[in-house]
Amino acid sequence: MGQITKRSYKLSDGRDIIYFDDADTVLPPHRGEDLRAPSVRPPTATMRQDVLTGEWISIAAARQNRVVLPPSHLDPLAPASPENPSEIPSLYDVAVFENKSPSFGPDLAGAAAPEGLDDLERVGLGRSRQSVGRCEVVCFSPEHTGSLAGLPLSRMRTVVEAWADRTAALSALPGVEQVFPFENRGEAIGVTLHHPHGQIYAYPYITPRTAQLVRTIENYGGSLFEDILSFEQKSERVLLQGEHWTAFVPFAARWPLEVHILPHRHVPDLAATTDEERDEFSLLYRQLLRGVDALYDTPTPYISAWHQAPVHAHRDDIRLMLQLTSPRREEDKLKYLAGSEAAMGAFIADIPPETAAARLRDAMEKASPPPRAPGLEPIRTELPATEQEATQP
Repeated sequence: MGQITKRSYKLSDGRDIIYFDDADTVLPPHRGEDLRAPSVRPPTATMRQDVLTGEWISIAAARQNRVVLPPSHLDPLAPASPENPSEIPSLYDVAVFENKSPSFGPDLAGAAAPEGLDDLERVGLGRSRQSVGRCEVVCFSPEHTGSLAGLPLSRMRTVVEAWADRTAALSALPGVEQVFPFENRGEAIGVTLHHPHGQIYAYPYITPRTAQLVRTIENYGGSLFEDILSFEQKSERVLLQGEHWTAFVPFAARWPLEVHILPHRHVPDLAATTDEERDEFSLLYRQLLRGVDALYDTPTPYISAWHQAPVHAHRDDIRLMLQLTSPRREEDKLKYLAGSEAAMGAFIADIPPETAAARLRDAMEKASPPPRAPGLEPIRTELPATEQEATQP
């Protein structure tokens, strides 16, 4: 087995594109140039403060122009061809590029940029700031259709490596306070492209969900995640458990399908995980996703969200966690956020978490036998720091 390799290039309008080649790739080292005429990038959006909550809302009008469910021959995430001058110039294993119509960025600084977390925490009428930061698209495969669950293990490992690499790179950008890799899957979630992909947002603030977690830790104590892991590992809600990770349906699950995955040691984000932890996660996560899709005769829509510690705060308190949720409560039924959930944030769960866990364990068993982490062949990962290094054969 070889190495996962990173190759960095530029698109015609100056946006970054990074190729991550599988450890067992069959692709040549060189990537073609973006032959499209240079275009002007949209201006960085503006965010406004909701004075009732103190939260910041990005007003990103350029997103109205994004492509919605195009046919396969016009897929913007497929490798470019003469008939389809897409976002990605070359055939690839995994590709990451800056979003053409981002919610945050491309500016990282400016006269109207936030002046740090203290500035953003102040509350007042009519407050606005630039939505500095960055948004990236992560393409899991060059194929127009498919899913993470259907990827070979080598490709899943490359995706995990890309998440970790981009977490480190985006965390180092000025003005970035939190990095969020995620996947929206399925039209019921609102996806606008069939192509298997995810995204990464680099926010200029600490997100509301994480801010609430900080308040909980301040109330409970610094052992919160260690205690959660111990509590859940003793429950009937455990789905998968390896040497480094445990997947479980949480005690107070909000959604009909909700799974949390916690590392066994404290790590603030993906960049801090080891090769061995990434190896095991790749195997465990693929097994989980195959079970999710085996629940019904059609693929299950979901949101998969990496909750990471902020870049500059609470890194010793907040542990990396993946949370996968789906509104699907039956084959032909979805949970919609009605008045109590949408207006008041007061969830009413339809399915007991223990029942959901039992269903998902059965589905994983039906999809394939449970994985055995010790049998996973480790993949050494050495990512070249520059394009010049990356393009060496």
